[in-house]
Amino acid sequence: MNAAVATSVFAAFMVATVALGLLAVRGRGNRGRDGLAEWSVGGRNLGTVFIWVLMAGEGYTSFSYLGAAGWGYNYGAPVLYVVAYMSCGYAVGYVVGPMLWAYARRHGLVGITDMVAHRFGRPWLGALVAVLATVFLLPYIQLQITGMGVVVSTISYGAISLNWAYFIAFAVTTGFVVVSGLRGSAWVSVLKDVLVIATLGFLACYVPMHYFDGYGPFLDRLVTEKSEWLTFPGHGDSGLGQAWFITTSFLNSLTVVIFPTTVAGYLGAKNADVLRRNAMWLPGYNVLLFVPMLLGMAALFVVPGLVGAESNLALFKLVVDSLPAWAVGVIGVAAALSSIVPMAVFMLVIGTMWGRSVLSLVPRWQQRQKGAAQTVVVAAGVIALVLTYTAPNTLVRLSLISYEGMAQLLPMVLLGLMWRRLTLLGAMAGLVVGVGVVCGFVFTENDPVWGVNAGIVALGANLAVALAVTYAGPREHDDRPDGDVLARDEPGERQETAESRKPELSGVAVSEASDAPAGA
Repeated sequence: MNAAVATSVFAAFMVATVALGLLAVRGRGNRGRDGLAEWSVGGRNLGTVFIWVLMAGEGYTSFSYLGAAGWGYNYGAPVLYVVAYMSCGYAVGYVVGPMLWAYARRHGLVGITDMVAHRFGRPWLGALVAVLATVFLLPYIQLQITGMGVVVSTISYGAISLNWAYFIAFAVTTGFVVVSGLRGSAWVSVLKDVLVIATLGFLACYVPMHYFDGYGPFLDRLVTEKSEWLTFPGHGDSGLGQAWFITTSFLNSLTVVIFPTTVAGYLGAKNADVLRRNAMWLPGYNVLLFVPMLLGMAALFVVPGLVGAESNLALFKLVVDSLPAWAVGVIGVAAALSSIVPMAVFMLVIGTMWGRSVLSLVPRWQQRQKGAAQTVVVAAGVIALVLTYTAPNTLVRLSLISYEGMAQLLPMVLLGLMWRRLTLLGAMAGLVVGVGVVCGFVFTENDPVWGVNAGIVALGANLAVALAVTYAGPREHDDRPDGDVLARDEPGERQETAESRKPELSGVAVSEASDAPAGA
């Protein structure tokens, strides 16, 4: 009976989610170049509220319900890196977001692959970055499938096996993103945020009162019996000390602003001021992250003995053991939507990168970019689902692999868009070294290395090689003015629309753009 009630609540909300996604895109353009822009970046006209909930949705995923609680259960204090890097990332995004928005708006671009192709004048470079970014984004999609699968299986009280739960997560999200695109994700984010705030606010009060008679007794017991969880490096021989915390927070705060999903949020905004307001408001959402972290440590006393991937169930063990089935269903919906929204955006971004920068190089696909992108979405989802079955891993480790790999694109994307001297050969050499170093550390299980995040060691090598090759090699000849090559955000300048520029579909430089005002 409990399983039937909880799964019925869950199923009803999933139907409502798909319906909301369909409603969001009703009557919107869906053909040609405009169709791809509408599907991938919401037609570039999402307002402050939609951008806020969409980007908050990317930061508050199934990891927040499961991985954060699991790390709180296993280690304690090191999990606070999530709050640190996201808050710092929003500060960096206050500056970087409007720059990327203005650059993409001016040249009619829809992602970072377009940007690097345009910056260096090489369409094939966009394709290369699309392939590399996909490799590092797939683990994050796998993370969300795993998280949602765990939620579905748990709220069904075991009636739905994990294998079937993973497939349900894949099927619902793939169908949703193919139909609704970025705009649908933004609409569903509103529903998700209402449920997340309500459920976490309730659990923050309920769990300490129900199990410990209040926060005072809970915190007293935590300090007395589990003090190791409250200091670095946390419980056990994790190697997650202060140096790791600082380097991981720093690396991730830089990486998050060029993460393809974050950039998709940037490019969906109707103007740069929306992004600035969004960067000021988003840190307030991070307060919610303290709840699963703290409740994960509360689970140490209620459900001791969880090991490995079972620790990801710490929060839901408290929920299932003490709440009625309908409440379990509602909390499960909030956690599931926290998987669907970011997973949809990740899949959408992969599809857009391939449809725009890879398959568009094939003549027959140039005028069918949206269809190509939607096909890639399904393929990416299938690959991530297969990886979920064949190569399972803990949620946080999957997240760290994604960030450490994507960080190696920082010199090419961010430095390249701000410093014209950086050459293609320098950027490529640095990227090869950085990716090689980070893969070497990760696959030999030497992360952290020397007490710090392996990704930042790889990024240091990446940047050093990029600068050395740039200064040692010849200057590249490019007749385009700085305003066509570099990304700038000058509020006093008039922003021109992509339609007025009429760039080529490949996203590389075109002659019509050469007379535009610098910094538009």
